[in-house]
Amino acid sequence: MERDRDAIRDAIRDRALSLGFDAVGFAEASLGSQAGSDLAEYLARGYHGDMGWLAAGAKRRAAPDVLWPEARSVIAVAANYAPHENPLDAYPRMRRSGRGTISAYARNRDYHDVMKKRLRALARWIHEDLGAGVKLFVDTAPVMEKPLAQRAGLGWQGKHTNLVSRSFGSWLFLGEVYTDLALAPDEAVADHCGSCRKCQDVCPTNAFPEPYKLDARRCVSYLTIEHKGHIDPELREGIGHRIYGCDDCLAVCPWNKFATPTLDPDFLPRLELTAPRLTDLAALDDAGFRKVFSGSAIKRIGRDRFVRNVLIAMGNSGDARLAPAAERLLGDAAPVVRAMAVWALSRLLPGNRFAALRARRLPLEPDPDVAGEWTQLEPAERRMAG
Repeated sequence: MERDRDAIRDAIRDRALSLGFDAVGFAEASLGSQAGSDLAEYLARGYHGDMGWLAAGAKRRAAPDVLWPEARSVIAVAANYAPHENPLDAYPRMRRSGRGTISAYARNRDYHDVMKKRLRALARWIHEDLGAGVKLFVDTAPVMEKPLAQRAGLGWQGKHTNLVSRSFGSWLFLGEVYTDLALAPDEAVADHCGSCRKCQDVCPTNAFPEPYKLDARRCVSYLTIEHKGHIDPELREGIGHRIYGCDDCLAVCPWNKFATPTLDPDFLPRLELTAPRLTDLAALDDAGFRKVFSGSAIKRIGRDRFVRNVLIAMGNSGDARLAPAAERLLGDAAPVVRAMAVWALSRLLPGNRFAALRARRLPLEPDPDVAGEWTQLEPAERRMAG
């Protein structure tokens, strides 16, 4: 019987690898009490910010057998998306050229779609050939993917809270198949971060209050993707030229020296998303945004939030040639866009020009948040004007 179980594990692993996954592991459908305690502490501290879905699904997230009582094993899979260039090496070039940076994971097809398609094929095979019950998940269900992946032997949660692999560094997409098969678990991976704290030190917005703890409210990825409203002025400068997500804490990880750049066509970057011009992106209306980002993970945040991010990058560029593109957005229909256009212009225009623009535009502004953006910048504009 044990031999049969081993044969089933081997068959599942071989099938998963043949479908395009790069790593496969097995774990019991349980996380133990520590995972629930860690999640409860995270939520109690408010580190989840606006992500109310984390709190809403906390009980199911912390216990796979609560999410699906029939589950006995978890098949954890991972796909390598390691970029061909370290994102940190490209940053100086981006800043000099008026271009924005999109996180490496979002430069091609939406990984949710890619992973789900492959997981469906794996789950279908397990159900039809092995007669097992299955459920599959990719980042959109109440599943603690990283602790499960660690228990399944795929890697360990690093100090940046993401999974780190000896073979793939920090560049892995994760997915799971829950099954009612009783499969022997793999050995959990021990932590190998040691005394390294590079991921903590590189964070541009100081989002790590301590190792292994992330305050999402300060994280560039959270701010540019999950956060729907105005971004705190204190954090805007730290966002730099990043217009969707951030790779810094992943890119600096020393374990990436073992990573091999992905050759998977679904994860290779589209040219137009590798170093897009900020002025081109600022000119997108809703239809243009949907066309450019069709099939991309970026599409889900919508045009207004995305252009908000683009304007912050413009303001951080120090390139006055971008000012006309920002000024055109002062009349945009979205308050969050107009407000960030104000902020960008306060950093791109000489003080006297910004003061004159403020005098013309402020009386016309119907939204109090945008009017407040003009008003709170008044001391700064006076200093710039001398």
